[in-house]
Amino acid sequence: MTMTLSICVAWRKSRECRSCPSASPPTGSVPGASWCRREPEVTWTVLLSGGLIAIVAGLDRTALLQIMLSRPLVAGSLLGWLLGVPESGLLIGALCELLWLARMPVGAAIPPDDTQVAVGATCLTVLLNPAGGFAPEPVALFALLLAMPLGKVGQGFDRLARNCNSRLLRRAERAVADGREERIERLHLRGVLHFAGAALATFVVVVAGGMLIGMPLLPRAVPLLQPLTGELELLFPLVGAAVILATLHVSRALTLFSTSFVTVLLTIWLL
Repeated sequence: MTMTLSICVAWRKSRECRSCPSASPPTGSVPGASWCRREPEVTWTVLLSGGLIAIVAGLDRTALLQIMLSRPLVAGSLLGWLLGVPESGLLIGALCELLWLARMPVGAAIPPDDTQVAVGATCLTVLLNPAGGFAPEPVALFALLLAMPLGKVGQGFDRLARNCNSRLLRRAERAVADGREERIERLHLRGVLHFAGAALATFVVVVAGGMLIGMPLLPRAVPLLQPLTGELELLFPLVGAAVILATLHVSRALTLFSTSFVTVLLTIWLL
C-alpha cells in the first residue's frame, strides 16, 4: 500500500501538465480546459497503479482474503482516488456493480471479470483523457462501454488458472506420497500466483484493447454520449436490477418489483 500511495503522489505531480501552445484541443473538448499530449511517464504511472490494484483486487475475488475489495464499486473508487479522478472511479464502479452481481465466482461458476472491467475502465478514463480536455462523465461512460465486452476474456484466464491449479493438486499428492511435505506450501503459493497472473492478464487485455479501439473513436464518441449521459447512468442500474430480478425464484416477483418501482417514483414525486 505504501508503494501504491507513492505512485499516487507521483501521478498527481505528473498530471500538472505543461501548456502546449502548439497543440490544438480536439473536437468535443471542454471549452477553456487544458489539453496536452500524453506524457510517457504519466502513462506508465497509471498502468503501474492500475496493475497493482488489478492484482490485489483479483486475488481478493477468489484466492485470498475476500474482503469485498474486488467489488467494482470498491475497486473502481479506490483506483479513481489513487489516480486523482475519484468521481469517475465511483461512477464506473457504481454502474458496473449490479451488472454481474447475480453471477458470483462460486464453485465451478466463472462469470466475466467485473473487477477488471471496473479497474480497466478507470485506467482508460485517465489514459484517454490525460489532461481533462473532455468532460469526465462521457469519457467514463465511453471507457466502461469499451471495457465491458473485453471483460469476457477474464473467464478464459480464470479457467486457465484453475486448470493449472488442478495440476498443482496432483503434484502435491505425489509430493505427499514421496514424503516431501515441504513442497506443499510452495505449490500452494504457486496457485495464488496463477490467479494473480490471470487478473493481470485480463487487466492488460482490457486496457490495451480499450486504448486500441477507443483512441480513434474518442473525439466522435464523446460528443455523442454527452447528451445521453443521464439516460445511460440510469440505464445501467436498471439493467442490473432486471438481471438480478430474473435470477430470483420468487413467486409474484414481477408484481413485487412493479410495486416497489411505483412506490419509489411516488416518493420521489412527493419529495
